[in-house]
Amino acid sequence: MPIIIPKELPAAALLQKENVFALLQHKAVQQEIRPLKIAIVNLMPQKIATENQLLRLLSQSPLQIEVTLLKMAYHESKNTSLNHMEKFYKEFSVIQPQRFDGLIITGAPVEKMPFEDIDYWQELQEIMQWSQTNCTSVLHICWGAQAGLYYHYGVDKVRYPKKLFGVFEQEVTHFHPLVRGFDDVFYTPHSRYTGIDETQLKQAPLEVLAAGRDTGPTIFASHDHKNVFLLGHFEYHTSTLNEEYLRDMERGLDTSLPENYFADHRLGSKITNRWRGHASLFFSNWINETYQRTPYDLTIQPTKEGYRIGSELEGRDSINDD
Repeated sequence: MPIIIPKELPAAALLQKENVFALLQHKAVQQEIRPLKIAIVNLMPQKIATENQLLRLLSQSPLQIEVTLLKMAYHESKNTSLNHMEKFYKEFSVIQPQRFDGLIITGAPVEKMPFEDIDYWQELQEIMQWSQTNCTSVLHICWGAQAGLYYHYGVDKVRYPKKLFGVFEQEVTHFHPLVRGFDDVFYTPHSRYTGIDETQLKQAPLEVLAAGRDTGPTIFASHDHKNVFLLGHFEYHTSTLNEEYLRDMERGLDTSLPENYFADHRLGSKITNRWRGHASLFFSNWINETYQRTPYDLTIQPTKEGYRIGSELEGRDSINDD
């Protein structure tokens, strides 16, 4: 089944060109199907590119998915037109009364700054607090994962001596539905100046699902499956690290070539995508797990055990059976 997006969204033409079935909103309303509702807090500077990347992965599911793009109310995007933001993005206050099956909080190029110094930190905290009662599952990516770990569990970030930049080997460390079907070893792109305090991480009620020799722990999930944290960038396109490197060079930053990325470690040489399959699998697993736990009626109040209807607990399976 398709994702539901506006006809004018740049991703619509791109996905159709790639033979990905994107159902346009005016047609979706004619179908008697309750799609999964997923909101995306897009904090990345190249917002259209991030839209394309995430929608491509979300479209791999057989479920119909309705996507809502969110922006920060008091932060102006420098790399995306005001017209695009006003046309396709909503502010949190607009969707706050609603419930969603899933929420994605992306990375952001602010990791060198203390969380409290970021102009939208207060609003992001409000969104993260709201997500615990209004979303079945929350997927935090890169800086979004660091922000979520800090806000929910008090896990601090730590500054690296240099940028962790490239495609790095990871190993599954704990069997979990989110890594179902994974090879024992897989690869993920990383692009960040900071990691997390692993001592504090051990104190948090989280399961570490994957780690790497060069990256440390990279995928975590809360025991109740509510919060998922991904320090890498599964969503990255094949050329994304190359584009980031060229932008860093234009800004005069001391960034090394991305590791394990270019053939012969030489700029302009062949790039082999070694993460596409596991990226698709991870997002499919997340969507499936969310679908299994979310209620058919999103107005139902969630509990730790399931979803309460009157005095009985109901899950999606039992609701669908009625």
